[in-house]
Amino acid sequence: MIRMQQKAALNSSLELTPLIDIIFIVVVFLLLTANTRLLSLPVDIPDSDSDISVHENTVAPLSISLLEEAPIYGIGEQRFYEWAEFKQALLTHIADQKERALSIAAARDSDVAPLLKLLALLNEQQITNTQILMEDAQP
Repeated sequence: MIRMQQKAALNSSLELTPLIDIIFIVVVFLLLTANTRLLSLPVDIPDSDSDISVHENTVAPLSISLLEEAPIYGIGEQRFYEWAEFKQALLTHIADQKERALSIAAARDSDVAPLLKLLALLNEQQITNTQILMEDAQP
């Protein structure tokens, strides 16, 4: 009988290139089919120029300021040292004119806690006509 020589040991190192290709294809597929949550902010844009003129004739917004030093709170030109008296004055202003817009201006270096308190109060009172004023960073 003729005997064939057996091959020496098979190449023990695995070829990883096809495996990496398959993993890459699977990762790309998963990334493309993943459901991403889109964050959006609803914006009311006037339909025509006549709508813009209607908004110009309305009452000026009530300005609320949050400063970095005491007195921290302000409504218009009035300043308040304590949250309780500021809250009472703000609720009085809001009760008088429920549809009046509010403009919140916080100092750049002021604490965030008063702003969060104010936003929680406005949310509690269901006030939605609010603008938060921001200033551009100066180079």
